[in-house]
Amino acid sequence: MKDGFISCAAYSATIRVADCTFNVASLKQAIDKAAEKHLALLVLPELVVTGYTCADLFLQVALQREARKAIAEIALYSTSLETVIVFGAPLVFFGHLYNCGVVVQKGRILGIVPKQNIPNYQEYYEKRWFSTPDALTHEVEIEGLPTLFGTHLLFACRNIPDFVLGVEICEDLWVPLSPSTSLALAGATVIANCSASDELVGKKQYRRNLVSSQSAKLICAYIYSDAGSGESSTDLVFCGHNLIYENGTLLGEQFNTNEELLVTELDTGKLAIERMRVNTFDQRREVYTSVYFDLKEEETQITRFVDPAPFVPSDPETRDVRCEKIMTLQALGLKKRLEHTQCKDVIIGLSGGLDSTLALLVCVQAFDLLKLDRKGIRAITMPCFGTTKRTKGNATALARELGVSFSTIPIKKAVLQHFKDIGHDGTTLDVTYENCQARERTQVLMDLANFYKGLVIGTGDLSELALGWATYNGDHMSMYGVNCSVPKSLVRHLVHYVAMKSDQGLKTVLLDVIATPVSPELLPATKEGAISQVTEDIVGPYELHDFFLYQIVRWGFSPRKVLRLALVAFDGTYDRQFIKKWLQIFYKRFFSQQFKRSCLPDGPKVGSVTLSPRGDWRMPSDASVAVWMEEFNSLE
Repeated sequence: MKDGFISCAAYSATIRVADCTFNVASLKQAIDKAAEKHLALLVLPELVVTGYTCADLFLQVALQREARKAIAEIALYSTSLETVIVFGAPLVFFGHLYNCGVVVQKGRILGIVPKQNIPNYQEYYEKRWFSTPDALTHEVEIEGLPTLFGTHLLFACRNIPDFVLGVEICEDLWVPLSPSTSLALAGATVIANCSASDELVGKKQYRRNLVSSQSAKLICAYIYSDAGSGESSTDLVFCGHNLIYENGTLLGEQFNTNEELLVTELDTGKLAIERMRVNTFDQRREVYTSVYFDLKEEETQITRFVDPAPFVPSDPETRDVRCEKIMTLQALGLKKRLEHTQCKDVIIGLSGGLDSTLALLVCVQAFDLLKLDRKGIRAITMPCFGTTKRTKGNATALARELGVSFSTIPIKKAVLQHFKDIGHDGTTLDVTYENCQARERTQVLMDLANFYKGLVIGTGDLSELALGWATYNGDHMSMYGVNCSVPKSLVRHLVHYVAMKSDQGLKTVLLDVIATPVSPELLPATKEGAISQVTEDIVGPYELHDFFLYQIVRWGFSPRKVLRLALVAFDGTYDRQFIKKWLQIFYKRFFSQQFKRSCLPDGPKVGSVTLSPRGDWRMPSDASVAVWMEEFNSLE
């Protein structure tokens, strides 16, 4: 249960219509399976104690009596178990029959929640038997076991505060204003739905859409347990369509599968953080009664998929759609800036590396949208001590293939003169040696922008901004940064996307750019003319840093949780010590380099993470990293 993770399952039990003895035995099997896996929560179908399809048998006193006994038996069966169990049953209170969700744990009936929306259309005749409850909370008992009955109940875990359970039943989800909406606004982070939804052509996808949308809108986890085998087929067929979603993301699905747990873990801590961030979420609250329970604290084994590349869709078709959307947003952002400034020229430093290549492609798209002559795109390559034949050649070929203006302005002499002016010996390969080159290049670009009355287009990406891997007032500065919210792990895919739909000449160049090691080329090349300064050898793998960036900035996770997730995501790729090493470096660089992010030029937001001081991220440049390092240092 640590770090907010809750293990849970949905389960379609095999039942016999109106046979409570058989059904209780079937439910006990489900409970045993859940207990064996140390699940915190098990959700079972609607009216599973009797079966949903009992029809007029619901009004038989004998069946009502056996249902009450069955509930008590299940509650007592849970006496030694940690698992919270939610299941459906018909119950009579105050002279009325209700379709209920029953919540039990450790021998207690924690509460009984009646269905609020009773369908009586098409194949549904529930109002023939079941009543609509009032909004009050009543003290009741089942076979001598005291409990609460009402629509306004929340089930809250004392020792895991972010785990608050709400219950609704089948049709409650399908109405315009579902009970789960009020439950979530009152604090429920997890919604359990006991359902008996018959199967029809097209209904499966509609059901998915409902659960997905509700979990996203309510920023909650939603467990939907559907009736399956054993329900009467007199008029309907039930296929046990079980679903588990978290904030719009599918965590698990079963269809026509009975007596198998659909198991996953819910991240209630993540949900709580997201609700804090989205400050329009909590605007109104009804009065609810909280029923408290405890869970044994233990580390939940994470079996859910943890994406090692959260910015990059793994499915090729989805990835292509993402790439098209991102490049369109980048181009539209630049298009608007060019329209506003009435500039018909842009200046871009073209190194032959990934970032400047992507920025150039965006410029081309923006110019094409504006129907401007591509010759107004002025690509400048500025070779110096570390420039290699490969990158210089790719820069030249890119400009030629794209039909943009291209100039070569060597800066070696200017940098050597600057070394002389400031007293640098020109042989010590220190940060001054590197940054003088970056700032000289920026000066050339800025002056050319003045000369041509154009804009300098920034090429730095999101990952570099997070790590501060840029020269302050050098490549850190531009007049519009088109790549500012694109992580390095995605840049490669964006360039590849363009390559795959380009003619052979451009495709060949772009694929070679992709194959070139990422480098600022600020240190002299090897004797063989190859790149000597490989960025990932210095700052670490970008796939790790992008993972850290996403978990820390997007979700606000602590060092312990980030490390835990990384160990799952990169299992078999990197070991614990390697991940810890680069996570520590990420935190230190992220905090120490904020001053560069505090004065970034404008640029378009294209994804869920951006570090713009005018956008999603505001942080003091002099904030201390001590709290994060204290937790980090406590990790084994």
